[in-house]
Amino acid sequence: MAQDYFRSLRDVMLVIASSLEPKEVLHKITEEVAKTMDCKASTIRMLDRTGRFLLPSAAYGLSATYMRKGPVEIKRSGMDAEVLSGKLIHLKDAAADGRFQYPDSAKSEGLVSVLSAPLMVDGKAIGLIRVYSAVAKDFSEDEHAFLEAVAAISAVSIENARLHEALRNNYERMSKHAYQIFED
Repeated sequence: MAQDYFRSLRDVMLVIASSLEPKEVLHKITEEVAKTMDCKASTIRMLDRTGRFLLPSAAYGLSATYMRKGPVEIKRSGMDAEVLSGKLIHLKDAAADGRFQYPDSAKSEGLVSVLSAPLMVDGKAIGLIRVYSAVAKDFSEDEHAFLEAVAAISAVSIENARLHEALRNNYERMSKHAYQIFED
């Protein structure tokens, strides 16, 4: 039976619109993507402020041990450097591909094939979304397009959440300042 990627994309968009809590939304996105693509797991990682590390922001289907395997450092992960340059990257066997930073951890976790897409805002990567398969898998063109579409709407959602948070913080500071002026 062919996967209905349009329906799944709609479901992802509904997840994004369902909450103003970014962490909850990202976790729901990773779950929906893994299930839709019939994969074992999915993660969303965001670049830190220095642009040197990818920080875990959401995960579905991965053990706590795997998530604590160590920092994902861009200069040590050829795959992530490629993804952050704007490319969709597929590794058929992550444990055997030198671009994957933690091949032994992937093997221990039972992760075989990996597909990653960048989260881009205004032509600049802010992070990535990744799915992991427990078996060797050639991801289809439809799966590529689906993951790229989810990455695009997720990036916009993340950026909007960041802007909303900044606006709220500015409003609170301004309100506090105005209150102090009128109290004096």
